[in-house]
Amino acid sequence: MAERALGLAATRLGDYDAAVGHLRSSIRIAERAGLDVRGAEARMSLSLVLAYRGDMRQGLREADRAAEILHGEERARLEMQRALILQRLGRLDEALEGYKRALAVIRARGDTLWEARLLNNRALLHAYRGALSAATADLRRAEQLHLSLGQELGAAEVRHNLGFVAARGGDVPAALAWFDSADEDFRAHEVPRAIYLVDRCQVLLSVRLVAEGRQAAERAVAELERVGMAADLAEARLMLSEAALLDGDFESALREAERARAAFTRQQRRSWAALAAYASLRAAWAAGDHGTTTLARARRLARTLPLVGWPLPALDARVIAGRVALALDRTDEARRELARAGKARRRGPVEMRVRAWHAEALLRVASDNRRAAYSALRAGLSLLERHRAALGATELRARVSSHAGELASLGLQLALERGDPTHVLAWSERWRAGGLWLPPVRPPDDAALAADLAELRRVVVAVEEAALAGRATIEAVRRQVALEAKIRGRSWRASGVGEVSVASPPSTSELAQALGERVLVDFVQSGDDELQAVTLSDGKARLHRVGSPREAEAELGALRFALRRLALRRGSPASEDAAAAGAAHAARRLEELLLEPIRAEIGERSLVIVPTGSLHAVPWPLLSSESGRAITVAPSAALWLRASERARARPAGGHVVLAAGPGLAGAEAEVSRLSEQYAGSTLLVGAAARADGVRAALDGAALAHIAAHGHFRADNPLFSSLRMWDGPLTVYDLESLRHAPRTLVLSACDSGLSDVRPGDELMGLAAALFALGTSTVIASVVLVPDDATTPLMSAFHHHLAAGQEPSTALATAQAEVADARYGTLAAAASFVSMGAG
Repeated sequence: MAERALGLAATRLGDYDAAVGHLRSSIRIAERAGLDVRGAEARMSLSLVLAYRGDMRQGLREADRAAEILHGEERARLEMQRALILQRLGRLDEALEGYKRALAVIRARGDTLWEARLLNNRALLHAYRGALSAATADLRRAEQLHLSLGQELGAAEVRHNLGFVAARGGDVPAALAWFDSADEDFRAHEVPRAIYLVDRCQVLLSVRLVAEGRQAAERAVAELERVGMAADLAEARLMLSEAALLDGDFESALREAERARAAFTRQQRRSWAALAAYASLRAAWAAGDHGTTTLARARRLARTLPLVGWPLPALDARVIAGRVALALDRTDEARRELARAGKARRRGPVEMRVRAWHAEALLRVASDNRRAAYSALRAGLSLLERHRAALGATELRARVSSHAGELASLGLQLALERGDPTHVLAWSERWRAGGLWLPPVRPPDDAALAADLAELRRVVVAVEEAALAGRATIEAVRRQVALEAKIRGRSWRASGVGEVSVASPPSTSELAQALGERVLVDFVQSGDDELQAVTLSDGKARLHRVGSPREAEAELGALRFALRRLALRRGSPASEDAAAAGAAHAARRLEELLLEPIRAEIGERSLVIVPTGSLHAVPWPLLSSESGRAITVAPSAALWLRASERARARPAGGHVVLAAGPGLAGAEAEVSRLSEQYAGSTLLVGAAARADGVRAALDGAALAHIAAHGHFRADNPLFSSLRMWDGPLTVYDLESLRHAPRTLVLSACDSGLSDVRPGDELMGLAAALFALGTSTVIASVVLVPDDATTPLMSAFHHHLAAGQEPSTALATAQAEVADARYGTLAAAASFVSMGAG
């Protein structure tokens, strides 16, 4: 009994080699002493450990030998464990019957603990079969039973599985909330967490948190490999394959999928081996293998996967088969495969239905019915729009947009082939920056999030002070990283707004009426190295080919580098002259690539520019040969239109906020001078300019001007911040505003930069403010010299107070300082008017 107890303890700690040794020792001792029942009990425990190690056949053999001896309650417990092994083998019907027989005995004997364990295991079987209500009911009952016994760790495992079930149903915020709740108990009890990381990875990947998901999968693989949990290790490798695929690392994806398939095959887990074969197929397809071998594999898997319980991968395999057949010009075969896949579009999980709508659209294109194809694409995008609305966190909304990439790309491709600029504009708008359309939702534990943000400010200041004093910063940096992870995780739990009506893109007539004399320029990328622009002027939409996106990106890099040199002013006069010449040359080249092809359309009129990809970081005023041209940059035409309507609808007047952060030369003087211009304004300088005080003052302001160091976090854009006196004011802080300021001027470096995700989803300071309701943001997209912005800002506010629109006031001010010294010129070129303008 002592050896068996040691074996069970080693199992709990994940040391499976030790567990097998102790349990075999227990069996030998029992057999020598003629203790048949004790030996059978040890075999029962051994059977499950062997299954965990991946030896399913030997596990069943040990269970069958124990069944010859055990009776009554112990036999029921054995039956339950045997059902779990069958469940892992994919023999779900047999497993369900085994659970049913065991539960009747366990309940009759009043064995509360084993009933809780059985319900927990059976719930996962229900989840794999798609019976989510039954799974939830089992888990709720199991949690109650564990808690009634004071079994906190058992209850934590149940809560983790509630997260797994929520994830299967597509409720990502609820899944992450359950995982976090369980994780607190796992950490408190020092339980190895590798097997739980696999489920978390799957949820993170579902909302395209790829880097985080891959990191979780890699940690799980390393830990499970160390402790020899072969069964769970194979599943972790499969998840790592998925993460690598989404990360664009096709070689690693294929390698991990094949390693998982080989392991599942050795373990006689036929259903999981088929799933790993599907992962291998996806990696090969993504890497460009579109030959007849891939077609045969896809068709074979499309038939096999639903038979072993994987309907969604089966659907995707059919879509791949159809697309490969199209590439091979085997149209009839492609139609058959796509037609079968398209049948799943009316029911099932969101991801399955979206893929089915994509298959249906491809089928309709292959049948030369493009009108119907558009209809299928719109249906799939509408489905994803509703799914996105169910997510409260800005980060999740932005990342989930990548699910729509193939749908939106196909729609745009069809519109470009048609050559109709109105259709191109509509399809470029249909999924562009959709995550900003809905305001962010704060998580339910708002006070806890606020406390974490306050603590983060203290830690960031501590890191800076330690670095300046020459002290070690490693512990403080670790604390900062942990706090940021906690804040992100807390925000992910927020549920969205529920059902929303999906708005169609604005019509050209709506846009034309709002534009007036201005010209809309909407850039779209068509293909790997082809950029096009739709212009809308005087009510007429036109389509133009413009420069190569690769050339534009190279010139943009040169321009930003030259402007940075001018801003830093660390060279000789000759070096500054060279930087200025480099900036001028790169700006001219960008103008030739992006604006010269549409010169006849835009003339000298004001522009509303909707960039794509890296073009969001272009300092557009520097590209215009026409000095003083007003330019407004927007995430999408629809968001520009909404911002313009908001600006017109909001009543005139309102309070003005002026704030200055620390360590920025001339910041206090800049805002103090502006306070003389705006009578009755709220002036926050020195210790008064703390993050909470600035955020509170911003709520409902008509105009706000913040002169502070800005920091764009490319690694995590929602931690992009403005430096206040007590630490950073982040995007997470700003998302707590009830009423964002109507116009916000950010006199800070890089404050207008955003991280650009698929679908031109933006995450950063300026992007967050648009989602909150700010109409116009004046911000920089390049590093600016600290002491050189004052002349520009003074001129800008002079013209703004005189009644000019923000974009016009900025353009006028930029023209006035165009002949100034290099630092002022660099500052002027860096600022862009975003939003309504």
